[in-house]
Amino acid sequence: MPKMTFVERDGTRREVDAPLGLSVLEVAHKHGIDLEGACEGSLACSTCHVVIDPEWFDKLNAPSEDEEDMLDLAFGLEETSRLGCQIVIDETLDGLVVKLPAGTRNAQG
Repeated sequence: MPKMTFVERDGTRREVDAPLGLSVLEVAHKHGIDLEGACEGSLACSTCHVVIDPEWFDKLNAPSEDEEDMLDLAFGLEETSRLGCQIVIDETLDGLVVKLPAGTRNAQG
């Protein structure tokens, strides 16, 4: 089974199992990682904002226009920011490293 690492807000690194077909958001919830996901992956908020380790960023599919629009609302946006609900685990992402941002902004209406 693929693995991924979450770097929590305090810098703690947690390696977890990342089942194929689950999103980064779903993997976080499965393991009790503090990643909100207020809209439950429907691309209506930015609360599942994560920062992808630069080594991994170019291995991901490009974000959709809708994801980019939501990312514009994210707190603490960085060059390698993505929404966790839009990254689905496959074999190529075994070892993926993502960092939780310092905070979130829920602009869901």
